[in-house]
Amino acid sequence: MSRPQPASQRTVRRHNSALVLDAIADAPGSSRATVAARTGLTKATVSSLVDRMIGAGLVAEGEAQARSGPGRRGTALHLSPTGPHGLGVEIGVDYLATCLVDLTGRVRARWLRPSDNRASSPARVLAKVATAVRTAVREEVPIGGVGVAVPGLVEVADGSLRVAPNLGWREVDVRGELTRRMALDVPVLVGNEANLAALAELWHGDVAADFLHISGEIGIGAGIVVGGALFEGLSGFGGEIGHLSVDPRGPRCACGSRGCLERLAGQDEIVRASGVTGVDELLVRLAAGDRTATTAVRTAAKWLGVALSGAVNLLDLPTVVLGGTYARLEPWLREPLHAELDRRVVSAEWSPVRVVASSLGAEAAVRGAATTAVRAILADPDPYVTSVLA
Repeated sequence: MSRPQPASQRTVRRHNSALVLDAIADAPGSSRATVAARTGLTKATVSSLVDRMIGAGLVAEGEAQARSGPGRRGTALHLSPTGPHGLGVEIGVDYLATCLVDLTGRVRARWLRPSDNRASSPARVLAKVATAVRTAVREEVPIGGVGVAVPGLVEVADGSLRVAPNLGWREVDVRGELTRRMALDVPVLVGNEANLAALAELWHGDVAADFLHISGEIGIGAGIVVGGALFEGLSGFGGEIGHLSVDPRGPRCACGSRGCLERLAGQDEIVRASGVTGVDELLVRLAAGDRTATTAVRTAAKWLGVALSGAVNLLDLPTVVLGGTYARLEPWLREPLHAELDRRVVSAEWSPVRVVASSLGAEAAVRGAATTAVRAILADPDPYVTSVLA
C-alpha cells in the first residue's frame, strides 16, 4: 500500500485560491483582512492570491473602506464583471440558444436561432453550434468555459450523449466534437437540459432548495433538487419524466415505449390538439377563451398531473416549477393541474403541492449551462489564473 504524500505547493495554492474566491463571492465588498479572517489564511497569503486573481481578471478592487481607527484602509473586493464569462449553449429540438454570463451571474448577451435539429445529423448540428459560439466570441469578452445543454441522457464524466430520442441521436461525443470544432482552449461541460434548467432555477430563480423543475418543450424533462443540490441518479440519467408511461395503450413514443408523458402532454401534442400552428397562436387562442385550445391544455394538465403526482408521492417534494413552454401556459395549466395533484398526491391534505411558473422560462437551460461554466471557474480558479498569467 502506498503511503500518503504531502500536498504540493501548487495543490495548496489551488485549494487556498478557491477558498479566497469563494469568500469574495459570498461577501462582495470584503477587504483582504476580512477575507483572511473568514478563511483562516494569513493576510500575506490572501494578499498574494488576490493580487494574482486581480491580474487574471477574476477579482476587481473597489473603493477604500471607511475606517474609524488608525491603520491602512482596506479596499473592497468584488468578482470582476469583465473577467472570464461562461458561454452557454442549448441544443433544442427546434432551436439553438447561446448566452454569455459573467462571474456575477449577470447575462451579458443571448441569442436564439430556430433550427429543426431533428432533420439534421449530429455533425451538421454541432457545426451550427460551433458557428454560434464564434458569434458569441465576437463580443470580445474572455471565455473561461463552455456549458452545453442537450435533450437526452448524458454521461457527465466524459460529456458523451448516450441517446436523445427526440433528436434521433445515439452515442455522440458532444464534448469531444465541440472541443475540436470550437477552437477554444477552455473546458467544455455537457449536461442534460432539464438538469441545467433546474440548476438555473436554484441559482437565479425564486424557489427554495427542494423542488421538481419540469421542462415542457417538444420533449419533457425533470430536474430534481433536494437540499439545494441536484439529484441526477447513479449514472446521471435521472429525471426522464417525459418517458414515464402514463397510458400504456397510448401512442408509440420515439423511445420505443407507449403512452409516454411527452406524447400526451408535450408541446407538439398540445399544439396539434389545439388546431394551431405554434405556441404563440395557442396563447392568443387561450387568452380569447377558445374552447378547443382550452380543452387541449386541460387534457395535457391531466396527464401531467398523473406523472407529477407519482414523482411527488415518491420524492416528497413541496414545489413543482413549470419551465419552458409550461411556464407560458401556467395560467391555464394551474387549476386543472392542482386538481389532479390534490386528488392523487397522498400527502396533499397535510402538505399541498405548490405549483409555480419558472421565473426564467425558456432561458433556464442555456443560462444554467453558462452558469455551470462560471461556477466551475469559481470552484477552482487557479488553473485559469495560471493559464492567463503564464
